[in-house]
Amino acid sequence: MVAWLDIVGIGEDGVAGLAAPARDALAKAEVILGGDRHHDLAAGGEAERISWPSPFDALIETLVSMRGRRVVVLVTGDPLWYSVGARILKGIDASEITFHPQVSAFQLAACRMGWSLADCATLTVHGRPVEQAVPFFAPGARLLILTQGRQTPGEMARLLRDAGYGTSAMTVLAAIGGPREARFDGSAECWDAEVPDFHLLAVSCEASEARPLMPGVGLPDDAFEHDGKMTKSEVRAVTLAALCPVRGQLLWDVGLGCGSVAIEWMRAARDMAAVGLEPKAERRAMAARNAMRLGAPRLEILDGSAPDGLTGLAAPDAVFIGGGLSEVVADIAMARLKPHGRLVANAVTLESEALLLEIQKRHGGALRRLAVSRAEPVGPYRGWRSAMPVTQWVWRK
Repeated sequence: MVAWLDIVGIGEDGVAGLAAPARDALAKAEVILGGDRHHDLAAGGEAERISWPSPFDALIETLVSMRGRRVVVLVTGDPLWYSVGARILKGIDASEITFHPQVSAFQLAACRMGWSLADCATLTVHGRPVEQAVPFFAPGARLLILTQGRQTPGEMARLLRDAGYGTSAMTVLAAIGGPREARFDGSAECWDAEVPDFHLLAVSCEASEARPLMPGVGLPDDAFEHDGKMTKSEVRAVTLAALCPVRGQLLWDVGLGCGSVAIEWMRAARDMAAVGLEPKAERRAMAARNAMRLGAPRLEILDGSAPDGLTGLAAPDAVFIGGGLSEVVADIAMARLKPHGRLVANAVTLESEALLLEIQKRHGGALRRLAVSRAEPVGPYRGWRSAMPVTQWVWRK
């Protein structure tokens, strides 16, 4: 199919910074679509000018209605790096599109900061909860973050302080690459700069407390608000290893509790999704608070129990059964799992352990018992205090 749609990345230097093919596409365009800022950067010409549709989800329909005309969509920087290009590709075949990337804000920011881009985490919180950046906080980490607006640096400073990274250096690079470029420097513990709406935030993470919130699985139990009934740190780490988080995959957490397993699943890789079933309102509220504080704001928490609560859910890539175990629930989970899906069930009581043994006998998979002891005070001395052993069943489709 002949390409009729040009998606042109444009920077703060406007048309002057475009390569010849992008300038040619603009000159020949019959329709140019973009935000007000994009139109200002590429003013002139006789093409019909259209703003982003409202609601934005109507974008594909709007573009398809213009098929057969010469159409240019103006975006910022690289159209396929946290930009609208990926969304357009979901509705229009790549053979109909010509992409014209511009130097991205990430590249420009890395140059301004003197950072190797390969050693930075490139993130966006534009149109997304700022809490999604929390799992990337780590000692020595360098973060380049596309922001939502002038309020974002203050919100990010609060998250850094709460996670134990208050001394982290923060730099706002505004209108980067253009004549109005400006820089604002500070730290998370005392950030108070007034910055323009359009900017990129650079963060050099520095741990300011003895035990900051660290990335990786097996967070300490006291990182979570809980009522005592939770998958403890050591068992949780083994459970997550068996669930095998893979970027962009979906977990069903049956018996969500305080959300510890689902939250660590979502922290393990980018674009993770999880649905948690929990019948108790106080635990749902607790899980929601944990999810926001620990960087999993997109955790979907449902009021319900298995098996009825599983009806209508999207097919999962992994299932964790921490509560509500039954043969029916296991059968539904195995049937609904996608190819190569993983099912992990933990049992603590003798009754649930006996049920796991029967299920494993029918369906195969691996059984193991996890026993953990922690050193605790015994009068003036210390001794080993054993947690209740956990029987774990792991099954792969």
